[in-house]
Parts: sequence; C-alpha cells; structure tokens
Amino acid sequence: MFLDLDEIGKLDVHKNAGNFSTEFQMKTVPSERIATQKILSVIGECLDNFGPGCVGVQKILNARCPLVRFSHQASGFQCDLTTNNSIALKSSELLYIYGSLDTRVRALVFSVRCWARAHSLTSSIPGSWITNFSLTVMVIFFLQRRSPPILPTLDSLKSLADAQDRCILDGHNCTFVRDLYKIKPSGNTETLELLLKEFFEYFGNFAFNKNSINIRQGREQNKPDSSPLYIQNPFETSLNISKNVSQSQLQKFVDLARDSAWILEQEDKGQPSLSSKKPWGLATLLLPPGAVNTPLSKKKKKPVSEKVKGLLASIKSSTADSSKGTHGKNTISTQA
Repeated sequence: MFLDLDEIGKLDVHKNAGNFSTEFQMKTVPSERIATQKILSVIGECLDNFGPGCVGVQKILNARCPLVRFSHQASGFQCDLTTNNSIALKSSELLYIYGSLDTRVRALVFSVRCWARAHSLTSSIPGSWITNFSLTVMVIFFLQRRSPPILPTLDSLKSLADAQDRCILDGHNCTFVRDLYKIKPSGNTETLELLLKEFFEYFGNFAFNKNSINIRQGREQNKPDSSPLYIQNPFETSLNISKNVSQSQLQKFVDLARDSAWILEQEDKGQPSLSSKKPWGLATLLLPPGAVNTPLSKKKKKPVSEKVKGLLASIKSSTADSSKGTHGKNTISTQA
C-alpha cells in the first residue's frame, strides 16, 4: 500500500473572499526523507492504537524506503505501507504481468519462497537475509535464461509498449506493455518439477562473486560493486535490491540450493517403498537442516570444530617441541 501525499498538494481549494484572511504556517524539516519518517511514525502509532484489526505494527523507518508493516486480522493481509513510492506500485504491476504470462511462474515462485522460509533464509524482521522480492526476481531471471525462454526480458516488454503504456516516474523509465495479448506465449514445455531442480542447480553454481542479476536485459552482467549479492532494481537501475544481504547469508542460500538439487536428483533415481515412513522427493526440501542426509561431497568434509581442534593441537605440539631448541628461539609450524 502506498500513501500518495503529492496528490494532496495539487488540491485546488477555493476560498470565499471576506473581511478576514487565514495564514497557514507549516513546520519545516531538513529533508523530505525526515518528513516521510515523521509522517509514517504518526500513522504507525494511529494504526497500532486505533486501527481496527491492525496488529503487529512495525515502524521500519531507517530502511532505504521507510515503511510501516502491519497485519490485518479480518482479511488476513500483511501490509507494507509507504508514502510517495509510486515506483513500488509499478514493480508490483510488473510482477503481476510476469505471473500472468505462464502458469508455472507463480507456482515456482511460491515453491521457492516456501522453501526459503522453511530454512530461515527469509524473515519478517529486517536484517541481512534475502527478501521475498529478491527471490521472486531471481526466479524471473532464471526463467528468462531457459532455452527457449519462458519469460521475456523487461526490455522486450518495453519494446511492445504503446503511448498509453508510457510511464516516467522520478526520472526513471517504468514503461512496459500491460496488454497480455501483445506478448507471444513461450514455446518452452519443461515441467514444474524439472524447473525447480534446475533453479537450485543454476543458483547453486552461479558466479555471485563476479556477476549480477538483471531482468531488464535477461543476462548476467559484471557486478558494479562488491556486494555479495547484486540484483539490479528493474526501474531504478543504479540500485541493488539485495544490498542488505551478507556474505554468510548468501553462502547459506548457495549451500541449501546445492543440497536441494542433490535431493531432487536422488528422487529422479527412484522412490522408496510404500511401507517407508521417511519423507522423500519434494517433501524433503521442507525438512529442517540436518534431517536429510547430505551429499557425499559434503560428508567427506570435516566439521569446522574438528579442524579448529586439530589446528590448536598442532600449534601446542609445535610450541612444546620448539621450546627445547637452542638460543631461546621458538619456531611454530601449523598444519591444517
């Protein structure tokens, strides 16, 4: 949801002439961002104290785009409320267009987001983890990279737009075709099961250290900065929508993607007997970490704690031996 405060200033209020005049004095603030934060803070207090059915109100005012997050009990909706953020509306409209082009899109997005939530890759609390929006864009990018592509690039949607579709917001070109009948359906016939496995394979081996994700052109590009995960904002192209993601969280995503690809690979080789009570196939993707046997490549690796213990033991042993040497010099050698 977004509150368009710009429209308020465009209201033309006619005043009757009389013997008295009224002068409105307004407080000033150092910047528009601070004004937005103050407005949302007041709205958040109102929702928390007086909003019928509004619960779990969070004021996330220091984000790049300040917002108030809350849940509405009666409808079951979870809402993010911002002000003067019309580009976010165009982003939501774009996701709706992509989701309407092929029945596999929303199913794959839902599956990946459900998988990410089960493994605590995403969270409702702001932090260094991947957001659902970033995951959705990653799915779109993956589907653009299939052969043949399942989804068109944003530049392709822009080329199909007409004068009615033209949209410039805050100097950013947010134009794309909105008539679904103008978009040619994909000839790709891959199953949803195959796409899910290939999604994990693709991003489990993606070169995040040097490449960025760009759905506008539908191809990998060199990262413009050193952020662990760089996903270009579809409209504000100088921004990274995943700038908050830490290296450890990205590595966790990669490791889980590789494990999930391995699990689905085993599922292709056969299923257990009907008498088996162990989950298999897709069901195993939603189990907590450690509940599923890991790939053989991971079994060969020693736990980090064992490596540390071995390293410390090696240092102590070397120190004891070197203390017996001459000239009072100690030489420490370590072996990992």
